[in-house]
Amino acid sequence: MSILNVEHLSHGFGDRAIFEDVSFRLLKGEHIGLVGANGEGKSTFMNIITGKLMPDEGKIEWSKHVRVGYLDQHTALEKGMTIGSVLRSAFDYLFEMEMEMNQIYEQLGEASPEEMDGMMAEAGTLQDLLTMHDFYMIDAKVEEVARALGILDLGLDKDVTDLSGGQRTKVLMAKLLLEKPDILLLDEPTNYLDVEHIEWLKRYLNDYENAFILISHDVPFINSVVNLIYHMDNKQLNRYVGDYDKFMEVYEMKKAQLEAAYNKQQKEIADLKDFVARNKARVATRNMAMSRQKKLDKMDVIELAAERPKPEFRFQVARTPGRYIFRTKDLVIGYEEPLSTALNLEMERGQKIVLTGANGIGKTTLLKSILGLIKPLQGTVELGDYLEIGYFEQEMDQSITTTCIEEIWQEFPAFSQYEVRSALAKCGLTTKHIESQVRVLSGGEQAKVRLCKLINRETNILLLDEPTNHLDMDAKDELKRALMEYKGSILMVCHEPEFYEGLATDVWDCSKWTTRLL
Repeated sequence: MSILNVEHLSHGFGDRAIFEDVSFRLLKGEHIGLVGANGEGKSTFMNIITGKLMPDEGKIEWSKHVRVGYLDQHTALEKGMTIGSVLRSAFDYLFEMEMEMNQIYEQLGEASPEEMDGMMAEAGTLQDLLTMHDFYMIDAKVEEVARALGILDLGLDKDVTDLSGGQRTKVLMAKLLLEKPDILLLDEPTNYLDVEHIEWLKRYLNDYENAFILISHDVPFINSVVNLIYHMDNKQLNRYVGDYDKFMEVYEMKKAQLEAAYNKQQKEIADLKDFVARNKARVATRNMAMSRQKKLDKMDVIELAAERPKPEFRFQVARTPGRYIFRTKDLVIGYEEPLSTALNLEMERGQKIVLTGANGIGKTTLLKSILGLIKPLQGTVELGDYLEIGYFEQEMDQSITTTCIEEIWQEFPAFSQYEVRSALAKCGLTTKHIESQVRVLSGGEQAKVRLCKLINRETNILLLDEPTNHLDMDAKDELKRALMEYKGSILMVCHEPEFYEGLATDVWDCSKWTTRLL
């Protein structure tokens, strides 16, 4: 049974086409991985099918009474909302039902006997629906899911704007699970999730009876939960049965076959053109030349998709720093409350350290405390001599209205326009991306703009906060290669073991010193 039908969808931003004549059907119980390079339109597709964005052309049709749950990578949570209020909002439709039922009871006093029978029947139906959906056990259900995802200990009264990126993701995920939708739409759900909760999400999705569409660049995660791949590439959407590895096998084979057919046809075209050119003027062979010209004119010419620019990251290295990068003495990090015990840490030149551990235990706070962006609650941080620091933040400010070119120019005012464009192109951004406002780019493209700033400045210590979030496979592979080649020191927060294996000289488990209950 079809849950969603998308027919002849076309959409673009300005003169940049994202989709051309895309059609798609979602069947009950399908577990779909939606994959493709950064900027191919995966999040845009989700926004169109959920009605957040109107397509330029095409029809989107959901089955009746289908409830859709959408975990969006850019969902905003407003100040004043608590964890508890966000989770309870999963049951808004039930609260509306209760209000409708109460209104019927209030109107009974003024109803005629005939009207009363109908109203009582309707109120009884609403009462049965409320009972069936466990309306009178909402608080217990909220507590149960909050405990399973490790957010109950944060306190249900905590303001959501005080949460880390990972904690916000977990709150939104808990809300989705409480809603029990007929279809889940998940946009990069593993970003900011620690290993323990990624494993929990894997188990949940494997047991999930309804359909879901998952956007992710985490290959092991996709392989463990999906049975279909939809590949978004070159403005088209193609379906492949199986997991990501199976898709890549078939995709590479199809690509090789197309290239072979293209090369064969190009040789045939060259031969025909050569024959026509040599024989069209001679009376004896003119008819043969015309025959070959007709064949040329009727030929369906095979076209290869333009090769997508692959990123090329090369970090510039500044002068050698002193022996120690930093030392902390009895450092306690946090905001109103401490997030750590007293820390006595040190990092030496040449170390490549990865910080691991659950969300919200202070990994980002430690980076910011070392940089001096956050004052410690106690103790000191002593930075080494001759440091040239490069800092990669988790997220970009979504309110900025500058274009990619302006962002780089602000950072490097001495660059010519050619140098700015070349720098962005090396990071895998096309001309159309470069001239767009940064905020309309995908998460992966925004990350590439931030990496562009980093690789064009001389550094000898990189502080990287979840640098792989949103990046596609090509960009991740290239970033790992560049970081392994980098002669400076690295302090990095990362939740992907396959990314930092072979790169890290040390792994620090931050859960050993956190004061947070885990």
